[in-house]
Amino acid sequence: MGSVIHGQMDAERGTPRSYTIGFALSIILTLVAYIARVKHVLSGKGLMAVLLGLAVVQFVVQLFFFLHIGRETKPRWKLLMLFLMIIFVLIVVLGSLWIMYNLNYRMSPEQINQYMKNQAGTGL
Repeated sequence: MGSVIHGQMDAERGTPRSYTIGFALSIILTLVAYIARVKHVLSGKGLMAVLLGLAVVQFVVQLFFFLHIGRETKPRWKLLMLFLMIIFVLIVVLGSLWIMYNLNYRMSPEQINQYMKNQAGTGL
C-alpha cells in the first residue's frame, strides 16, 4: 500500500529535466519581455499586446512545469487551487491598476508639473 501511494506522488511530481525546462522557458520569456520593452521594439498597444501574450504564456508554463496541471491524481483539488490562484492574480492586477488610476486622478496640476520637471531634469 505504501508503494502505491508513493507511486502516485511520484506521478504528480516533476523530474529535474522538466523543472529545468520550465525554468529555462520562464527565463527566456522574461528576457523577451524585458528586451521588447527596453529596446523599444514596439510601442503603445502593440507592446502591451506582446507583453500580455508573453504573460499568458508564462502563466501556462508555470501551470504545467511547476504546478503539474494535468498530472494530478485528484484533479478536483488542483482545479480548486487553479481557480483560487486566478482569483488572487486578478485581485493583485486589478487592485494595482485601480490604485495607479486613483493616484493619477488625484494628482493636482501643480504636482503633475513638478513631476514632469523632475523627470525632464533626470534625463528619463
